[in-house]
Amino acid sequence: MEETPGFPDLLRLIDERSTAFRTAVAAASSLEVQVPTCPEWTLFDRVRHPGEGRRSWAATIAAGPAAAVKSASEGPTAPREREALLAWSADSTERLLNALRESGPDRGCWTWWGGSQSPQTCGAVARHQLQEVAVHTYDTQLTLGAPQPLPDEIALDGVDEFLSTCCATTSAWPHEPATVDYHATEGRSWRLWLSADGARATRLPTSGTAPATAAGENPEAADASARGTASELVLAFYGRIPVDSLKLEGNRRLFDLLIAWEPDQ
Repeated sequence: MEETPGFPDLLRLIDERSTAFRTAVAAASSLEVQVPTCPEWTLFDRVRHPGEGRRSWAATIAAGPAAAVKSASEGPTAPREREALLAWSADSTERLLNALRESGPDRGCWTWWGGSQSPQTCGAVARHQLQEVAVHTYDTQLTLGAPQPLPDEIALDGVDEFLSTCCATTSAWPHEPATVDYHATEGRSWRLWLSADGARATRLPTSGTAPATAAGENPEAADASARGTASELVLAFYGRIPVDSLKLEGNRRLFDLLIAWEPDQ
């Protein structure tokens, strides 16, 4: 079973996806075009928002584990001229990468996902930031009419990262207990357990194989399942493509309930 990308790989991939992001922005006809996956935003907004986010995370990482998130207004605002905006975006990424390099993966860090299965460390921040920049790159490529799937290495870890960080919670699931399986066609699967105790995610040993119980026996089949490429799963998680575009089986209403659920982290 493949492991989470190592810290140097996370930093390398953040840099690579950020470069792909800026390449797409540079090729756009205008910064005022609408982003299909974020219809309330122009391409300029799509560059500005993550750039501010990376500066904010860089400041939070540098401040240490006891510090809350810093204001994005501490740095220069995003310029409107394209060449200057691309330079500002590149600098935003470099600030984040420098902060992560200085901290290392194991240093504690304030995060918004305190109740999840992901640790509150700089390594976990890097892992989540990689997924954000990958999805933002997809948004930008789609705006140009040339969307590309998320690279396999990023997407496969992205399914695991999303379930562990954005889904796992100690907030009670407000419906009947349920299990949902996610199967990537690349051969990896996960199960999400939902109950009054919250939600927790488990990596399955092989695609389509249920996790063993404490008694060494397999539980019943999941109440619902979704299958697609790892890229499709991640894009569906982030609302970039419809969940119905995946191969769904079982109680499909569970996916609507999951989308509508807003647990406290």
